[in-house]
Amino acid sequence: MAGHSKWANIKHRKGAQDKKRGKIFTKLIREITVAAKGAIDVNSPKIRQAVDKALAANMPRDTIDRAVKRGMGGSDGANLVEVRYEGYGPAGSAIIVDCLTDNHKRTVAEVRFCFSKYAGNMGNDGCVSYMFTKIGQLLYAPGADEDKIMEIAMDSGAEDIITADDGSIEVITTPENFLTAKEALANAGVAPDNSDIIMNPATTVTLSGDEIEKYNRLFDALDDLDDVQNVYSNVELEE
Repeated sequence: MAGHSKWANIKHRKGAQDKKRGKIFTKLIREITVAAKGAIDVNSPKIRQAVDKALAANMPRDTIDRAVKRGMGGSDGANLVEVRYEGYGPAGSAIIVDCLTDNHKRTVAEVRFCFSKYAGNMGNDGCVSYMFTKIGQLLYAPGADEDKIMEIAMDSGAEDIITADDGSIEVITTPENFLTAKEALANAGVAPDNSDIIMNPATTVTLSGDEIEKYNRLFDALDDLDDVQNVYSNVELEE
């Protein structure tokens, strides 16, 4: 099945994140400690997912292990809770902002300020999330072994496999089957270049002209907030 490349979006975001690696590490450590909070098994799916993300970002293994131990110890991250904010960007684009915070008032004020400053509008709970579905996403850069990926992915219960016009490949799974499929592909020698459980939009919008710059400013400002873990939107970025 052919589709629009998700690889262009990933490359754009990765380039921006590489410039602020210290902040990325801080966010990943918080995600690990929260995933490990109250856990009794270090190999639980939630911990493994958070650890995999940290390893993919080249975080040192001893830093990851310390974060897991602190989380399982119940002290660090004890007051952090997950909150979600929703709103609109340029041209009515839909945006979801997932946060970990110990102060709701501070976080909502910062998120609202970003929406207001960068040509967006913060909405009510549920105003755009109905447009998204939670999925497991595994991405491959152009040139990957399509036949082998398709065979292993189908055998491991993938929901869909999409080959884009540029040759990049997207494997879609349920959130529950994400780690199973990811490990099966890695064990077969075709580990994905990027993978995560995400909020996937049912439909996308393509911006033009100065809307692209406005959107990038808003997205990057939200993503740069200390309490923000992930920002999702229905915007497609062209290369």
